[in-house]
Amino acid sequence: MAPVDIPSYALYGETRDDPAADWVHCETIQSRSRLHNYRIMPHRHERLFQILHLACGTADLVIDGEARTLTGPAIVALPPMTVHGYTFSPDVQGTVITLFDSRLTHILADMDGTLETFRSIQVVGLHDHADAARVLLEDIASLTAEFTGRGSGRSEAIQARLLLVLIALHRIRGSTRDGAAPSRGRRALQHALRFRELVDQDFRKHHPIESYARRLSLTPPHLNRICREHLGDTALGVVHQRIILEAKRYLTFTSLSAKEIASALAFDDPAYFARFFKQKTGLPPLAFRAMQQNTPP
Repeated sequence: MAPVDIPSYALYGETRDDPAADWVHCETIQSRSRLHNYRIMPHRHERLFQILHLACGTADLVIDGEARTLTGPAIVALPPMTVHGYTFSPDVQGTVITLFDSRLTHILADMDGTLETFRSIQVVGLHDHADAARVLLEDIASLTAEFTGRGSGRSEAIQARLLLVLIALHRIRGSTRDGAAPSRGRRALQHALRFRELVDQDFRKHHPIESYARRLSLTPPHLNRICREHLGDTALGVVHQRIILEAKRYLTFTSLSAKEIASALAFDDPAYFARFFKQKTGLPPLAFRAMQQNTPP
């Protein structure tokens, strides 16, 4: 199945853009898998990072076409765009933690080497890590308690608990070879995700694709192939998508004029920005705003 044909969900079976009103979501494996007779069909999350903690029971998993069976306790950590599916035993127990990949980058920004661990798939059995497994279970339980509660400093406490979980996984990964070795396809996906990070940072600068390719140590044709395969568009198309997304946000959530939005997005010519927006969306900027507000333009 081609990557563009694989369902992309927030949480499994849900097509909304984010997993919750917050930046993170926690739920038991039982709560969702039993709704689907303990079978989660192959799917992917475009911008979400996910950790599955299998406390007990078994899981037959397929990740990017490779099958294996896990018996709890075990951990699976999946970067965005990883195609994955599970078949769980009915007695399964555990937790699924889902968060925006951009938040993961923020949390681990100052920790050398840790973020790189989570740019590849991690499948780690915990049978030989009894102490680490116990600590992980406690930290995940504490994170879940913060998520379901409404105490003061909730978001900060969740982030702190999550950081402890991520550090523990990074340490375990450093002491075991029970992880998925980077394949050629996985390296290409890592390049695609890194490219999208760079675009998120610099889309207002209107860099040529050659500039992004140099920063990734790729040729522009190679970068284009990677983007088509993993992001469903050319590299330039990905940049344009990001510009349009930001323009839509300005039009929906601010009262800035089209000229002011063009300036905010570093377009020298407001008329060109208006033509660009219409070409990509089918509507002039102010008509799009009116549609969002259900008012005549």
